[in-house]
Amino acid sequence: MREKYLLRCPGCGRSFPDRYTLDCPSGCDALLRTVYRERQLILRDLPGIFRYKDWLPIEGHLRLDAGPVSYESVGLARELGLSHLTVVFSGYWPERGGRMETCSFKELEAQPTVLRLREKGAGVLQVSSAGNTGRAFCQISGLTGAPVVVVVPAAAAGRLWTTVPAANVCLITVDGDYSDSIAFGREVCSLPGVVPEGGAKNVARRDGMGTVMLDGALAAGRLPDCYFQAVGSGTGGIAAWEAAERLVADGRFGLRLPALHLSQNLPFVPMVRAWEAGRIDIVPAEDMPDAEAAIARVSADVLTNRHPPWGVRGGVRDALAASGGRMYAVSNGDAWSAGRLFAETEEIDLDPAAAVAVASLLRAAEEGLVGPEEHVLLNVTGGGYERAAEDLDRYPVEPSLRVRAGEAFAGDVRDAVRDWLTEQAGVAARA
Repeated sequence: MREKYLLRCPGCGRSFPDRYTLDCPSGCDALLRTVYRERQLILRDLPGIFRYKDWLPIEGHLRLDAGPVSYESVGLARELGLSHLTVVFSGYWPERGGRMETCSFKELEAQPTVLRLREKGAGVLQVSSAGNTGRAFCQISGLTGAPVVVVVPAAAAGRLWTTVPAANVCLITVDGDYSDSIAFGREVCSLPGVVPEGGAKNVARRDGMGTVMLDGALAAGRLPDCYFQAVGSGTGGIAAWEAAERLVADGRFGLRLPALHLSQNLPFVPMVRAWEAGRIDIVPAEDMPDAEAAIARVSADVLTNRHPPWGVRGGVRDALAASGGRMYAVSNGDAWSAGRLFAETEEIDLDPAAAVAVASLLRAAEEGLVGPEEHVLLNVTGGGYERAAEDLDRYPVEPSLRVRAGEAFAGDVRDAVRDWLTEQAGVAARA
């Protein structure tokens, strides 16, 4: 292979160059994968996640020192009776080198995505989010100047802040939930020059998240036996599976895939229900009855995606099956208790979604689903909000537009976004 990487469709097996490609040109219902020229993991002398540049779908790098931080747990491991617990922390924890100032692992996705679009295409990114992803893309926009249209539920608007001014963001709030934001964002992408970020289809997002598995395996000197993470779309679980397969092919970290232990927050647990019932596809009436009410009751609403990549080729179901994984339904009370235990034993506060993951690990240890001598990787997907509030400036991202759920992308709303795009083009021309 002469190129650094190609994209390959696991459906038809076709390989082709990347043009910020999100779908198989042959129309397969499958998630494209990156196939890298380098078969062994090589670390580069670069900041943050770009030390893993050879396994990221980009050519250059950003000068940002924000990446996952891995360490061997003592306090939490002792509480759980585990001899080998590696914590991979993505958030703000300067004493351990954690420099993700938005306190979320979504920065792992935003950095390579912004760079990939700059290198492989042209246009303005559109991102739909329940909060954390949008905040990460606003932050990277502020640091790089890359323009971005972010669509979030109105209830999540307060989560959209940055630690540097973000002048090139068009924030649209929707009076609805995460799925309503996704639907409206899709309409925004009908404008010429607006490029959908892609969600699970975006290989830069998945390979960026996959650096958690790379970092944890390097810290432990081997692949884990078990991997724990809370999931909304499940894209992080897919990313962990794909990264683990690359490490298996490398040959230096072990020859067995880690079992994925993925968790969701009760009462909204569509993937848990589909997995336990053995369903290839998620059936809304069975797997997420009264979805709106269920979403309103969870403590970690970033985990409430109604359309996760479950049954697609290379999706969450395939990742669980290939790894011999499990799924957990975690109550708000159990998540809260787990978050408090983590803060007491590890001395850092957690994002609510990360607390769900810790709760699933507690249950697995109590029920003997994880042995005391097994090597465990816990993906702490966010935390350090209290320290960040003390140390860093915060700049709220003010909404440019507010729309109703189901509102047509037309008239004044469409004109306002078009005018913003024109303004951004003028800024780029003057730069």
